[in-house]
Formats: sequence, structure tokens, C-alpha cells
Amino acid sequence: MTTEPKTSARFFLGLVALFLGELRDGLTMINMQSAFLIVSKSYTEKQAGILFFIFGMSQFLFQTPAGYIMDYTDYKVGFLAFASVTTTALTLITAMTAQEYGANLGWMIFIKFLQGAVTALIPPGLNSITQGIVGSEGMTRQVSQNEMRNHAGTAIIVMTGSLMGFFMYPEIGMLFLVSPVACAGVVFFLFKINPADIDHDAARGLKSGADGNNTADYSLTEPNGAPKDLSRGQAGSPLGNASFNFTADEDGNESVHGGGASSPLALLKDPTLLTFIIIVFLFHTSNGTVLPLVMQTLAIGEGSTGILLSGLCIIVAQFFMVGSAKVCGDYSGLWGRKTLFLVGLFSVPIRCLILFALTGIKNAQDETSVFLQVIILSTQVLDGVGAGVFGTMYILVTSDISAGTGRFSLTLGLTTAAMSIGGTVSGYLGQALAQDHGYQNAFMILGFIAIIPAAGYLVFMPETLNGGKAANMSVIEEESRAENEEKPVFV
Repeated sequence: MTTEPKTSARFFLGLVALFLGELRDGLTMINMQSAFLIVSKSYTEKQAGILFFIFGMSQFLFQTPAGYIMDYTDYKVGFLAFASVTTTALTLITAMTAQEYGANLGWMIFIKFLQGAVTALIPPGLNSITQGIVGSEGMTRQVSQNEMRNHAGTAIIVMTGSLMGFFMYPEIGMLFLVSPVACAGVVFFLFKINPADIDHDAARGLKSGADGNNTADYSLTEPNGAPKDLSRGQAGSPLGNASFNFTADEDGNESVHGGGASSPLALLKDPTLLTFIIIVFLFHTSNGTVLPLVMQTLAIGEGSTGILLSGLCIIVAQFFMVGSAKVCGDYSGLWGRKTLFLVGLFSVPIRCLILFALTGIKNAQDETSVFLQVIILSTQVLDGVGAGVFGTMYILVTSDISAGTGRFSLTLGLTTAAMSIGGTVSGYLGQALAQDHGYQNAFMILGFIAIIPAAGYLVFMPETLNGGKAANMSVIEEESRAENEEKPVFV
């Protein structure tokens, strides 16, 4: 392949990531949906928690199958476009059909279940397309750039929605009309990517480079780390040559699967992956509900100003996530994955401790001062550090672990499923704690939980960046920094 098509593909991929930020988790304004239901539709915290528990459980159930499909299909662009359009439609249905006091809660639960299932295709879709274009050796740079664009796009969309909500209060459902705008951008630029620029073997992790380089740093297929066979067979359907024998190949070899890929069972026996999955789950169990609780702390009882402040919670965090993603892209290949990941993990208990103190002060006041509201809002800087580092690094660590196995999307499906179920448990746990024990105690309990994954990563997780790959990354990142000095960030 020539350099020009790849340059074009990376350019359009960056624009997809910019618009996809608002849709990536089903709706980045998922937290604004919670505020919308509680403030505009008089839902209780537990009712809102139930909806997003169902959403997260659905994502959890469908995330791994979605990753498995993405490993085999050559129609990755089509699947991602379908997921984007469908989740946008379901978001609008949520805003249009929600009734006061959760009168049609059963219908809303059904909508959230469908939305969770559809959005399970988005993370493995975007990241397998990314790896198919740049190869695993280009992932550090490209994932960082994708995340920067994701967060910048989210900040722009949420700012627009927040201003709409401020002027339309208390009927703020119309703010979700920004979703179709984001969806149109995603679909338009997705279909600008030339399918020939996506190397589907590289997308699976069978190659480390999209240029045909078959070296790998980490593999379960052979003792020496090399896949036995790189043949793919004919992709005669959207599912490609997918095999549903999850334990062995036709000769009974448990480690090797179709097209030279490791079997799912062999993948699940990898202790590093299992450790990482547990840490991802625990991180999101503690962190997933902190943002909604902060938004509700600022929104409830504060009228239109509260809605604006709750939107600013997302905007502040997203802008700092852009910086965190850039740091991860520039330095994770030099310092290793572990050092930066630990910074993100330990930021959560620190943030919860500060929020515990601030909500105690808020509870002691008859009327919350503007100064205190701004201080509470400023804690979102730490959210930008924690979630920003995690969002970039968990994809890179997953890519490191799955290199050479041919199971990148499946592995990403497993880690994202752990993230989904952790966020699901967190969503209901946090809302229940806030309703039954108050927001201050909720922050304290979540802070203690957050210490567990941080300590676990410090003690039990190895450095996943291979030394040889780190050397390659150093060269790539030096080139990246030189390029970034010559052009705008979002080009």
C-alpha cells in the first residue's frame, strides 16, 4: 500500500473519533440522561440507577460476543455505522418517551437493554479499525490521538447540550438533539475510509504492523510467540470465517484456532489478562458513579444553574482528558504502561477524599455558595486525569496482551465487558448509597473501593510493554511530537 491512502485513512479516522466521542459509550451524555430523568422527569436516584444498571448489564452480556465478531468480520465499518445510528435513535426515544415519576419504567428498561447491546459494538469496532490501519506498533500514537479527539468532541457536544438545557429549563429533553449531529459526522467520515486501508490480520493482532510485518511481542499461539498460520480464509459473509468452536482447532489443539489465532479458552487461561480484567472491573466499580453523583450534587435544587454546572462537570473533565491522553501517547512508550496507569488509578481515591470533605461543608450550609460550587466542579480535573489515563492505557495494555494471538477485539471485548459490569454495579451502588446514606458517605465508600484496584495493579500487574517494542515506540513518538509541533492538534 502507498503512504497516501494510509495518511488519508488516518485523517478520516481522527474525524470519526472526534464525532464518536459523544456516542462511544452509548451516549457520553449518559450522565446527563441521569440528571435529565431526576430533574425533569422526577425520577428517584434508584430508578435512574436501575435504568443504567440494565444498560451496563446489557453491554456486559454483548461486549465479548461483539469483540469476537469484530475479530472475524471484514465489515467493521458497517457494524460501527450501524451501532452509531441505532444508539442515536434510542437516545432520542429515551428523551421523547420518558414519563413523570418513572410511570413507564418497564419501557425505559427495554430501551436501555437494546442500547447496551448495540453499543457493545462501538469500542471493538473503533479500535479494531484503528489497529487495522496503523498496526499494533502504531497503536500508542493513534489511540492517544483518538482519545484526544474523543474527549474534545464530547466537550463540544456536551457544552452545546448544556447551554440548550440552561435556556430550556425545566424542559431539557431537547438538549439530546445534539446526538444526531454527532452521529451524522461519524457515519459520513467512516465511509470516507477506504476499506482496502484496513488490514484485517493486523486488526486482529496477528501482525504487529499494518505493512505486513508479522512480528509480535506477546502471543499464546506458539511457545516462541509466533502464530502458526496467518491464512484467513474467505470472508463470504459479514461474520467472515468465524468459528464457534471456542476451545480447539479441528485437530484438537487447544491453543491454536482458525487463521492462526489462539483459541478463546487459551486466551482466558492467561493470568496477566485475568488479573487485568479484575482490576478494570474494580476500577469502574469505584469510579463509574462518581461523575453522576457530582453532577447531581450540583444540579439538585439549583434550577437552571445546576443543569449548567452539571454539564460543566463533563466539559472540564473532557478537556483535561485530552491532555492526559496526549501524555499517555507521548510517554507510555518511554516510561512504560505501568507508571502512567498507576497515576490514573490512584487519582480516584484522592478525588473521592476531596469530595467527601467538600460535601460535608455543603451539607453544613443552608444555601450552597457559588465559591463552593466552583470548588466542587474543580474536582473534575482529577476525573480528567483518572478517566483520561485509563481510557487510553486500557486499550494499549489490551493491545500488548493480545499481540500475536489474533484476538485483539475479543480481548478488548473481555476488558470492556469488565469495564461495563463494573460501571453497572457502580451506577446502582452509588445511587443507592446516595439515597440511603447521603452523598458524603457515598463518596467515602467509593474512595475506599478505589484503593483496591490501584494497589492491585501496583503489586500484581507486570509491565506489558515489551522492551523491543518500547524502542520502536520511542522512535514513533519522537516523530509524532515533531509532527504535532507543525500542525494543529485536531487535524
